[in-house]
Amino acid sequence: MDATATIEFFGSLNDFPALSGRDNKLLYRFSGTPAVKDAIEAIGVPHPEVDVILINNQPVDFSHPLHADDKVAVYPADADKDWPVGYSLQAKHPAPNRFVLDVHLGKLARAVRMLGFDTCYENDYSDKAIAQIAEAEERIVLTRDVGLLKHKNIRWGYWLRSQYLEEQLSEVVNFFKLREKFKPFTRCLACNGRIYEVPKEIVLEQLPAQTRQYFNQFYQCDSCKRIYWKGSHYERMQQFIQKQSLSSK
Repeated sequence: MDATATIEFFGSLNDFPALSGRDNKLLYRFSGTPAVKDAIEAIGVPHPEVDVILINNQPVDFSHPLHADDKVAVYPADADKDWPVGYSLQAKHPAPNRFVLDVHLGKLARAVRMLGFDTCYENDYSDKAIAQIAEAEERIVLTRDVGLLKHKNIRWGYWLRSQYLEEQLSEVVNFFKLREKFKPFTRCLACNGRIYEVPKEIVLEQLPAQTRQYFNQFYQCDSCKRIYWKGSHYERMQQFIQKQSLSSK
């Protein structure tokens, strides 16, 4: 015989498509004693964005079994609320400042690298490969695919609400509180390698004629050997970074 529990979602968890246009307090039908994580994800909310779960006003973890007539409250990882010690699931496993992005987010990958964060991206990653990289290298998954974040071996992740680059980057910076951790121009935009300053004479033969004439300060990726210098593109990138530094929720 089916049992029911009331599950209420708070804050940004109501952004997910499955909850769009619905009351944030749902009557969930189930049989047996499923883990509360299974119930939350069956409704359409992936576990990496959940921070606190209260069942009958008591904090529980994802594995806690659901019982008939339980009252469940689910709070997001970015909730503007001070929780007592032991309530926050995210606090037990703080997110690293390393990322892996799905195949549709190439521009965002370059932007996150521009800010100096270790960012894995290839345009042919499968969902399985992303989940494996996230687990093996302890990376945050960034995606527009809600289903990807439900992989059980993904601990940290974020579903991007916007489809626009600057808004996406602001979401990531705000959600993971990255503003004080920027290290601009230390990662290669193309391959994610580290960038170091190099003497002009070392890269001289690889430079376009005008660049060779007008610029003297150069940087090179230690992986793919791509060369960077502070041309007009550098000023545009600085403006982009400054905008992110000043942006707020």
